[in-house]
Amino acid sequence: MRFFISGIIQGSQPGRELHDQGYRQELREYLRAHFPEAEVFDPVEHHPNSIDYAPEQARAVFLSDVAEAGRSDVIVAYLPSASMGTAIEMWHAYQRGIPIFTISPLGENWVVKLLSRRVFASLADFGDFVASGGLADILGAGNQGMRKPGNREMRKSGNRAYA
Repeated sequence: MRFFISGIIQGSQPGRELHDQGYRQELREYLRAHFPEAEVFDPVEHHPNSIDYAPEQARAVFLSDVAEAGRSDVIVAYLPSASMGTAIEMWHAYQRGIPIFTISPLGENWVVKLLSRRVFASLADFGDFVASGGLADILGAGNQGMRKPGNREMRKSGNRAYA
C-alpha cells in the first residue's frame, strides 16, 4: 500500500513564506504506526528546499509530485486553508479513483466535500480514526474496491455524512 501526503505548503501566501509543515511528520507517524508495511510518500520530505528551486526544476518537481499522487493507493490531504497545489493533487487522484481522506475545517468547500471519502476536523480526529482501525476497515483486506470513483463510505462520528 502506498500513501501520499498532500497538503498546504505556500497556500495563499503572496511571497515565499511557507505554512508550518509539522503536520507532515504527524501524519507519517500515524500512518507508519498502523500500516508498518506501507510506503508513505511525502513530497516535502523528498524536496525540503523546493521553494528555492529554479522555475524549470520547480515545474518538474510539481508535475512529478502530481503524478506520484496519481500512482498512490490513498491520499491524505491536510488543508487548514485553501491550497491550489493540493487541490490539483486531489483532482488528479480522484480522477483515478484513489480514495482521499482530508483534514480540514473547509468541509463545505466543494473540492474538499466532493472529492474526499471522509473529512476530519483536525489532525487528532484523523489520528483517532486511524488508531481505531477505521481507515483499515475502509481500505479493507487487499484493498478491494479502492479505485472506484464514487465508491464512498458514509462519514461517521460527528463528521457530516455525504454519500
